[in-house]
Amino acid sequence: MSGAGYDVVVDVDEEGDLGHTDLQEDLEFHSSNFNDSNPSNRKAPGGSGLPAPATASSGSKRFLWTLSFYAQFFDVDTNQVLSRCWAALYPRSNFLDVLEGNPDLYGPLWIATTVVFILFLGGTINKYLGEHGKQAFVYDFTLLSGAAGMIYGYTLIIPIALFLALKYFGSESANLLECWALYGYSNLIWIPVALISWSPIVILNYVFVAVGFGVSVAFLLRNLYPVLSATDKQTSKVLLILVVALHAGLAIGIKFLFFSFGKSKPEEPPKEAPPADPAMFLMF
Repeated sequence: MSGAGYDVVVDVDEEGDLGHTDLQEDLEFHSSNFNDSNPSNRKAPGGSGLPAPATASSGSKRFLWTLSFYAQFFDVDTNQVLSRCWAALYPRSNFLDVLEGNPDLYGPLWIATTVVFILFLGGTINKYLGEHGKQAFVYDFTLLSGAAGMIYGYTLIIPIALFLALKYFGSESANLLECWALYGYSNLIWIPVALISWSPIVILNYVFVAVGFGVSVAFLLRNLYPVLSATDKQTSKVLLILVVALHAGLAIGIKFLFFSFGKSKPEEPPKEAPPADPAMFLMF
């Protein structure tokens, strides 16, 4: 009964004999303050009495100018990122199923950054081997800025354009974060490609870049087709062709901007001038 907001008070007679107590007259109920609804009079469990942490959020709203808004896009752990990287290189199911409704920007950001520096490194080595023995080697830091502009620009802008096109043509399943995640993780194949494409043998560079293009574009088409097919048949075909063409442009740019300093065949040694004819001196 005390849990219902009452205190039980029993009046006992002078002899202290509970057996002769008249409960109808001696049993009284008084209001209890046990369940007082005023929080200022109660302490939180634990007895510390400390205020809530300053980081505690009083609402679920997130604004563009707050860190919590951007933190939700990086809410993954290392195991999740590694499993997504493996799924991008060795796809066995739809990548959107691997994301489990939680697309992230952590993996795409670091993959793109790694590709930028590996392209700069591989391009520098390729240029050094191509110019070795001809002139003093000078680092070309335009390769670094070019790699950053190409990889970051492609990974950021193309998914936005694709998302807007899908929304324009009535696709309800299009999601910008998923588009960013798909394109970001598709860049993973360019890391091993850039590591082995510094060879001065031109044909090998073409083969390595072609393999990187094939793996990454197959990954994109496999996962984008269910989304693109939500539009009408003609529109989905056009969008698929654009996806392939733009990705081919990225592969061609990587080949000719970073791995075009090789030699298709060994250079021939300079020919020596023929010895002078002794008869020419006799004429004088």
